Amino acid sequence: MTTRIDVPAREGRAIALSTGDAARVIDTEGGQVADVFAFVAEDPREYARAGHTRVGVARLFPWVGESFVTNRRRPILAFEEDTSPGFHDLLCAACDPTRYELLGAGPGHASCQDNLLRATARLGFDDVEVPQPINVFMRTPPQPDGTIAFLPALSRPGDHVTFRAALDVILVVSACPMDLNPVNNENPTGLAIELDTIA
Repeated sequence: MTTRIDVPAREGRAIALSTGDAARVIDTEGGQVADVFAFVAEDPREYARAGHTRVGVARLFPWVGESFVTNRRRPILAFEEDTSPGFHDLLCAACDPTRYELLGAGPGHASCQDNLLRATARLGFDDVEVPQPINVFMRTPPQPDGTIAFLPALSRPGDHVTFRAALDVILVVSACPMDLNPVNNENPTGLAIELDTIA
């Protein structure tokens, strides 16, 4: 059975995945970054962690056929499919109110941190850690001088990635609201999640 959940621009949504379920994260309009977080359902203190994944796969950026691992080094999501140009980020923290304040935004700017906390609270998880996310479609190539370039996402309308749950998971997808650098082409838009359940 397939269920579709729309993620409006600048907002986030959380869904529950059982082991073996698949979730497609779809860039509906193109050029939009998705911050993806995954927590172990029975103990959200364990979650997908970019740093542990980088070490586990010996790669800076995710690759189809490999798995994302938790802060306890267990596989949590398998990266099964990618129809986009293949740029995804495991280097950058989720945007948060302090980041926007430092960039000169006014109060109340939406952020992936706040989207995560609101989405998990709606499922009854009121005190989760804010991990470094899997930044799907985000293009952040390291430069020769050691800096990180923040470049516009190249994903096209309808491009998607597919993750399969290796554990029972709470998956959160945030349509990144960043509009003060080029990663979302300075025009944040929405996303969609398609959940394929095995039951």
